[in-house]
Amino acid sequence: MAAELTAHDLIAKHRPTLDQALEAIRTRAYWSPHPEHPKAYGENGSLDAAAGKAAFDALLGTRLDLNQPGTDGWVGGEVSPYGVELGVTYPHADIDVLLPAMKAGQRAWRDAGAEIRAAVCLEILKRISDRTHEFAHAVMHTSGQAFMMAFQAGGPHAQDRGLEAVAYAYVEQVRTPDTAEWSKPQGKRDPLALTKQFTPVPRGIALMIGCNTFPTWNGYPGLFASLATGNAVLVKPHPRAVLPLALTVAVAREVLAEAGFAADLVALAAERPGEGIAKALATRPEIRIIDYTGSTSFGDWLEANARQAEVYTEKAGVNTVLVESTGDYKGMLANLAFSLSLYSGQMCTTPQNLLIPRDGIRTDQGPKTFDEVVADLARAVDGLLGDDARANALLGAIVNPDVKARLEAAASLGEVALASREVANPEFPGAVVRTPVIVKLDGARKFWEGADDEPAYLSECFGPVSFAVAVDSASDALDLLRRTIREKGAMTVGAYTTDDEVEQGIQEVCLEEAAQLSLNLTGGVYVNQTAAFSDFHGSGGNPAANAALCDGAFVANRFRVVEVRREA
Repeated sequence: MAAELTAHDLIAKHRPTLDQALEAIRTRAYWSPHPEHPKAYGENGSLDAAAGKAAFDALLGTRLDLNQPGTDGWVGGEVSPYGVELGVTYPHADIDVLLPAMKAGQRAWRDAGAEIRAAVCLEILKRISDRTHEFAHAVMHTSGQAFMMAFQAGGPHAQDRGLEAVAYAYVEQVRTPDTAEWSKPQGKRDPLALTKQFTPVPRGIALMIGCNTFPTWNGYPGLFASLATGNAVLVKPHPRAVLPLALTVAVAREVLAEAGFAADLVALAAERPGEGIAKALATRPEIRIIDYTGSTSFGDWLEANARQAEVYTEKAGVNTVLVESTGDYKGMLANLAFSLSLYSGQMCTTPQNLLIPRDGIRTDQGPKTFDEVVADLARAVDGLLGDDARANALLGAIVNPDVKARLEAAASLGEVALASREVANPEFPGAVVRTPVIVKLDGARKFWEGADDEPAYLSECFGPVSFAVAVDSASDALDLLRRTIREKGAMTVGAYTTDDEVEQGIQEVCLEEAAQLSLNLTGGVYVNQTAAFSDFHGSGGNPAANAALCDGAFVANRFRVVEVRREA
């Protein structure tokens, strides 16, 4: 398509949104331009629920042709965790042809400047937002999220994270002025005078390696941070979650072309079954930036082997909640029950270990023993998920067989306080839906300090598995918390206490070990949820992730400033 979007029009359309995003990251106050409620869509070009579902259904069994150079075949094979074969096929790329084509477009993209790049990115996000209902079904049927979660997390929340990355990228690029007049006095002689020009230049081609569970939420920050700083972006989706990111690439290519830039600045790298192209791509000299969300083992491999690239990883951690006392016992149980259940625990922020003193805790309902706390939490989860319709809406589906296997194996690790049960999904009989399991374990110091074998709670057990760990004291809990964060990492830490000294101790551990802390949550905000423009997702300061979503450090090293100076 011929260029239809002028720079002036794009800036006029999107500058107000960019300015609001800049203000939001400055104040950390609540703000979002993307509606969370499905009924908010259907006007001003956006698809309503029926149109979005029809658009998704129309994709099934089709070939998604992106008109990319170097296409040497077609690949597909996604099967929804809900049992539906998607049947969508995608272009398979000859990388030796595709990468030079991507690089060819970077000069004009670099020369466009930070403001135009930001405006183009915001236009991409706007068009994705208009298709939120369609994207929600794509996320649901590749990740296993229940529809409302796929709608919100895969739609507006993901779009918020992308916009947040664009805002941070803009701030960092305009920190240095475009030009400067430099004059140095020389006493009686004429001053030395130079005109200096400063240009943000991209590092090269960025590789975004997508994940199965949150393809858009985890993918958009890196994608838009790299694109907004002038880099071309190659999107390598997880083989089981291609569709949401392929649709994203299609929209980006469309907007780039209409704005007069090379569509090949954004491209898709889908793979054949078992091909495993991530390692080969990650070590290519053309790849200068990598964003990755997934297992610790592959994240560590990227950090060690992709030496030519800036590597941003979100890996695995062991998230912990310390329960020492509470002034709202009922609220605490309800909050924890929801946190353990949401999306079957298949979130990098879901709590795994619950550290509880074996002598019990103080509550507004009187003292509660360790066993009582665990039993009451089990009842709270049971009550939350007792109705199958509600359970399906919260749990979604188990995303892959590995999660199911871990869930089934967890029951053998200790005393089961809450057994997992199967939940039938009438709409999707092929879905694997399971409620969480809670296992009681002994957290006595002798089991984790100097022991030959690490206890189960010192390893991540991704999925709907939680360990209620009996500790000897709050002091021991703090020491175990510190070791867990330092050695295993944590995306989130939660704590419940009414004791100022204990609260200070928890806060100090999290400050020293760089872990994000939520204290005494008993309402509608949960430890495993973060809000763009306000909350930092991860810190980059412990083994769970080497970057935070999103801060200045996440974007600043995706470009360098090159200076040209001339005699005035």
